[in-house]
Amino acid sequence: MVITPKSKLDPLLDEYPFLLEFLAAFSPHYQKLKNPLLRKTVGRLATLDQAARLGEMPVGRLMEAIAAEVRRVTDEAVRVEAGGSGAPPAPFQDRESRKEVLKDIIRELHRGGDVEVLRRRFADLVADISGADIAALEQELINEGLPEEEIQKLCDLHVRVFKDALEEHPAPSTTPGHPLHTLADENRALEKIVAEIREIFKMVTGTIPASDWAGQRLKLAGLLKSLAEVDKHYLKKENQLFPALEAKGISGPSKVMWVIHDDIRRHLKDARAALEGGDKDMAAKATNLVLTEISDMIYKEEKIFFPMSLEKLDEADWARVKSGEEEVGYAWIQPGRDWTPAVPGAETRPAVGRSAPAGGPALNLDTGSLSPDQVNLLLNHLPVDVSFVDENDTVVYYSATPGRIFPRSPGVIGRRVQDCHPPTSVKIVEEILEAFKAGRRNLAEFWIERAGRFILIRYFAVREPGGQYRGCLEVTQDVTDIRALQGQKRLLDWT
Repeated sequence: MVITPKSKLDPLLDEYPFLLEFLAAFSPHYQKLKNPLLRKTVGRLATLDQAARLGEMPVGRLMEAIAAEVRRVTDEAVRVEAGGSGAPPAPFQDRESRKEVLKDIIRELHRGGDVEVLRRRFADLVADISGADIAALEQELINEGLPEEEIQKLCDLHVRVFKDALEEHPAPSTTPGHPLHTLADENRALEKIVAEIREIFKMVTGTIPASDWAGQRLKLAGLLKSLAEVDKHYLKKENQLFPALEAKGISGPSKVMWVIHDDIRRHLKDARAALEGGDKDMAAKATNLVLTEISDMIYKEEKIFFPMSLEKLDEADWARVKSGEEEVGYAWIQPGRDWTPAVPGAETRPAVGRSAPAGGPALNLDTGSLSPDQVNLLLNHLPVDVSFVDENDTVVYYSATPGRIFPRSPGVIGRRVQDCHPPTSVKIVEEILEAFKAGRRNLAEFWIERAGRFILIRYFAVREPGGQYRGCLEVTQDVTDIRALQGQKRLLDWT
């Protein structure tokens, strides 16, 4: 028998089954061949030079080891021909093998594998990947049990491993007015702000007169305030795009991004506080951190998240995404108007807040009756923001009151309430709901200070007269002015 770098591994394993155990003992990397799926994909198609790269060893060493083991067990004559072994192995071409190699690279990365070694393995055995492929792989690995926190912690390394291939794929092109085009336009405006802030800090590095720093500090304060508008950009993703992807069974990449959004929000507050404190070096350090995070997020959006979204969502999905944009608002730009979804009768404007037809059937309530349009008007004129989650933890309603404290958009309707919160707070939400369902608690209260205002947030268990749990009512209220009230003001003093 003659073996060369282009000899297929699978026929050797079929003819000499003892090689499977031998290879597993020869290198820990070959333990994977015992996995039936890997054996059916990568193992079936791999040449010895590809197998050597998977095992991170010279192909000559692998061939000599296999030949020696076959001779030892069978006494057969085996000749090794190493011609051409110096050339890199050909990349895998079939989809399943490529996918298994990629998943193995990501798993190895999470086990602490060397980034440069894995980059070379990717370049040799796969060579190309799209952003949509990366997102799909991350979702598959989460479904297989890899914790979302692990993906989030190492997603920057994923980008580093695959960056050369990602650079070959341009950002997706869409028509002005399409939700992705709007998000991309916001990114272009965001990049200009980031560049301007970097330029100022570059200019003030070192010792400068106090008067010069005071002037630049004032300018930076204005730019950081403008930078905070990025929250609208992230809210559109969280409230509109993430729910649409969840409906397609894709939640992992969204949850990873949401954690990073919250990191950026927190670090942006730190940067503004540092600048307000006046320490130039501390302000520069805090600001550089958040600018790097923002720039990295732009790259991940346009190279990974946007292509995946465009691949997974259809026109009807995009119409629903579009319908909630105006309620969240736009950061720095106004969207184009050229795009119209190619879906007959598709809604492109928000549906929330529309009244039912006048004269609709009356709703007989415990203490009176109201028509549907009256109910809608009443709820939208409450001096508080309300949201309702049913007994199945599904968001079924929120009030479209003017100037909501926490923005909502139609994308949250029909969504599990756990998916409407950042991953870091989901555990608390579930504890509250469990306490309500078990009858241990009927109220959970929280209060925070936000932009100089005092916000009270209350969750009420909603029960039928017999005590059966029917859902959770969230009530959010700005109580700043209420807390400041003193003395008394009677009805006759209303003027």
